Amino acid sequence: MRPARPWIAERQGASVTTTTLPRTTPGPLHATLLAGSVPLFLGALLSDLAYYQSYQIQWSNFAAWLIAGALLFSGLALLFALANLIRAPRKAGRPTWYFLVLLATWLLGLVNAFEHAKDAWAVMPAALLLSVIVSVLALIATAIGMSNLRNGGEA
Repeated sequence: MRPARPWIAERQGASVTTTTLPRTTPGPLHATLLAGSVPLFLGALLSDLAYYQSYQIQWSNFAAWLIAGALLFSGLALLFALANLIRAPRKAGRPTWYFLVLLATWLLGLVNAFEHAKDAWAVMPAALLLSVIVSVLALIATAIGMSNLRNGGEA
């Protein structure tokens, strides 16, 4: 585990003390999983739009598979976000918002997957609306997660 800032030095009299702060920004695997869910959710949205205009069932099937992949990626990213939230010295603020938005993304994505399990045209228009909402939430979660979660030296 590498800290985001390797050290903070404080001058106390004649001595200098160093403090290691825990990392609150996503690591490489966490960032890959988080960023990987966005194109999958967006691809599902585009597939739903294609199905809405063409009535070809394969677009709905393709969207269902993309949502399944996005749920896998975002579910693993959610576990990383939970670990970051537990380790954060200060729970309020961005780490909490990031976890909650990612949790809402995953839960609505699961509802969207259940919606896509319906037969043929029964998925419309609810699946299209859910895909729009989940895609926007995934973009927001990624923007929050990829930003520096540190604010004034605290998480």
